[in-house]
Amino acid sequence: MSLAHSTYYDAPMRAADGTARVEAMAAVGDAFEAYGWRRVQAALRQQGWRVNHKKVRRLMRAHDLQPRVRRRYVTTTDSDYESPIFPNMARHGCVPGSGVADGWSSAVAG
Repeated sequence: MSLAHSTYYDAPMRAADGTARVEAMAAVGDAFEAYGWRRVQAALRQQGWRVNHKKVRRLMRAHDLQPRVRRRYVTTTDSDYESPIFPNMARHGCVPGSGVADGWSSAVAG
């Protein structure tokens, strides 16, 4: 065989563009818009792609495939109550006790 050793052992050329991979990532992102790079990578591996997490992160940033952040609205006030509303004595300076600082401490002396 008249072939140089370096040519025989040369690695095969990889595909220059990853358009098919990016399209697969976009399809996963469209189906599940809150998926980050971890779940996108897991979905691609489940589809048979061999992908590195660093490449998935880089391609997601480059092609603007970032997940949509959904935050749950947390209700911090219960406005529907039946018990009486007590005035805020500390705000008005009418703190019961011998001194002004008594209203701000909660230590038990003993």
